[in-house]
Amino acid sequence: MIILGIESSCDDTAAAVIENGKVVSSVVSSQDLLHQRFGGVVPELASRRHMEAVTIVVEEALKQAGFSLAQIELICVTQGPGLIGSLLVGFSYAKSLSFTLGIPFVGVDHMAGHLLSAFLEKDVPDFPFIALIVSGGTTALFKVDDYLEFTLLGATRDDAAGEAFDKISRYLKLGYPGGPHVSRHAEYGDPSFLKLPRAWLEEGSLDFSFSGLKTSVLNHCNTLRMSETLTDQRIDDVCASFQQAVVEVLVEKAIQAARIYDLETIVLGGGVSANRILREQMTIGCSEKGITLCLPAIENCTDNAAMIAFAGSKMFEFGVRGNFDDDVFSRSHLGR
Repeated sequence: MIILGIESSCDDTAAAVIENGKVVSSVVSSQDLLHQRFGGVVPELASRRHMEAVTIVVEEALKQAGFSLAQIELICVTQGPGLIGSLLVGFSYAKSLSFTLGIPFVGVDHMAGHLLSAFLEKDVPDFPFIALIVSGGTTALFKVDDYLEFTLLGATRDDAAGEAFDKISRYLKLGYPGGPHVSRHAEYGDPSFLKLPRAWLEEGSLDFSFSGLKTSVLNHCNTLRMSETLTDQRIDDVCASFQQAVVEVLVEKAIQAARIYDLETIVLGGGVSANRILREQMTIGCSEKGITLCLPAIENCTDNAAMIAFAGSKMFEFGVRGNFDDDVFSRSHLGR
């Protein structure tokens, strides 16, 4: 089956073609330069750029795959969560194609795409497994029992990890998106420079909280500015300390979830899972505990349409179909 995937939940316009479960093409148009001067995504600008890019991106994905639009048999599109204006562009476009071509479409929860992104790799996990999804808007732990069965085990109570990275980057004037900039500076810093809090929360909790950590970093920086110049080296040290505090909590909570539910596999997903330190320390932590770790390729961690196409294809196999009066949603429906 030849499937077209479309993703427009935030500031990346993406399209992909998969055939019989294999990725044939995957194209992503980034808006980073557009939003860079604002230090974050401007929703109205994002939706306008999606309108400009969606047709171009879909045509490029088809071209790279060597298929025509007439050969597509199913369209899978992100229905939510995300920015409503951005979602509406991709979702409306997919419904229009579905109606014009006379083929079915499936609306996909963006989180399901991330949870199943490991299945785009050569070596795939066995069910059930623990999935840690870390992105700009989400930090959550799921128990994944099947392609359509997800149980939410823990989520962020305030800032998501990626959001905290963006805020620290904005405060230090490092640039947008914050994650890569903070990580780049952290490469040259001392992770033990600052004694920062780790929000473990109450005993047994699998929830996350990064707001206190963010505030602690800002307070330390203000103190440094009063006593000395916040030099390039000090910025590197702050970034390394902050990154280490985030990574430690993510790794420990994921391993804790695997122990609680007696599972032997952890899958990492979401944009922040491209972070080198997180991948390295998660690999070490899982190895020490005898847990199998599945790390999707970097291009499958960030927002892309291939994961949407795959997740939608599984929904379609189980009888899920989209309706033309369906609407987008801002919050994930998974595991609730």
